[in-house]
Amino acid sequence: VETSLDAMASGGMYDHLGGGFARYSVDDHWVVPHFEKMLHDQAGLLKLYVHGHQATGHDRYAQVAAETVAYVLRDLRQPGGGIASAEDADSIAPDGESAEGEFYVFTPDQVREVVGAEVADEAVEYWELDRPANFEGRWIPARTNHRGEWARTPAIERARQRLLDHRSTRPRPGLDDKVLTEWNGLWVAALAEAGAAIRRQDWIDAAAGTAQFLLDNLRRDDGRWLRTWQEQTGAKHLAFAADLAAMVDAFTRLAEATGSARWIDHARSTADQLLDRFWDDAQGGLFTTGDDGEQLVVRDKDLQDGAIPSANSNAAVALLRLAALSGDDSYRTRAESILRLTGGLAAESPAGFGVLLAALDLHHRGITEIVVAGTRDDLVDVVRDSYLPNAVLAWGERYDSPLWHERSDGAAYVCRDYACGLPASDAETLRAQLR
Repeated sequence: VETSLDAMASGGMYDHLGGGFARYSVDDHWVVPHFEKMLHDQAGLLKLYVHGHQATGHDRYAQVAAETVAYVLRDLRQPGGGIASAEDADSIAPDGESAEGEFYVFTPDQVREVVGAEVADEAVEYWELDRPANFEGRWIPARTNHRGEWARTPAIERARQRLLDHRSTRPRPGLDDKVLTEWNGLWVAALAEAGAAIRRQDWIDAAAGTAQFLLDNLRRDDGRWLRTWQEQTGAKHLAFAADLAAMVDAFTRLAEATGSARWIDHARSTADQLLDRFWDDAQGGLFTTGDDGEQLVVRDKDLQDGAIPSANSNAAVALLRLAALSGDDSYRTRAESILRLTGGLAAESPAGFGVLLAALDLHHRGITEIVVAGTRDDLVDVVRDSYLPNAVLAWGERYDSPLWHERSDGAAYVCRDYACGLPASDAETLRAQLR
């Protein structure tokens, strides 16, 4: 895992000046990317680097997470809080022609001119422009030969900002300004989790703002979710199962990040719509389209995890976690039905079912329920410090759930199936229970 995380963020797939990831590399050294940046990739990779930071304690992963968030909020966030889908690979070159990567590449002379003589040599060496050109006679800033070494001196950080400011004066790549419910849901879930783990309240607030934008703009008056929104046309197209599955996960992660009970309410209403409109009563699992959508010859099912989690895999994780938070076993029952439908496929081809494997792990290991009752931010922080993929957290506002039954303020409770150990009233006791 560390090898992969280090390699992805050291080569040209990672934007070393502005943060964020391109879609993929086109060479076997992971130097030259296809420069298009997609929102769903930022969401998935943000979550991975946050988990890497929690599991290893390496600050370099927190750095990549922070810079990825900065990219999305700076360059993709739209007025009102929705997040645009992608930036193109191409931009306009000085000769007026569209060219791939034009926005991102530099020459050593350009770097020297922008950053100034006092740091020019250090900057050229840091971003490896002192080596042979790596892209059509020019250079993609990278740390390929210094894998995992991303710390910057104050002088290099100032140079990075100068280069970023200079780059922002260039013609930008084209922006796909569609706000997609699914991709925004993936982003909200990742950003809320990242904000909690890295103690960035501004990230949590941004995640909540995007979620509110979706609630206000991507639903019909009757509550039916829609898939896509643009400022010129508003929202249109009935949402797919993947859209609702992503939103259920987003709302539960927001509940854990904010301590606000209203996000549990939104998670439940969205899960209920998902199961009402998309469920296959005959064989289990979720159809891609709702029963109120266009009548197709065959209603297929989205099963395989790729760059984006499948609707069924993401729903299985989200429903298991929502069941633990709410105490509603109907969500767990539906999740288990998805696992029965797809578990055999995961055994045959596990690389195509990564998120489903996480759901299977949740099911077989069971979920640890953690409750922090009353105003005990210090105990909430203890939970957030740890990488706990099979745990859910309830704190802040109480809501209808057995998690809150007879929980006295001022303590934390670590539970399995709502049976709890002794209350922990200090941080060290809670850490010991979590271990």
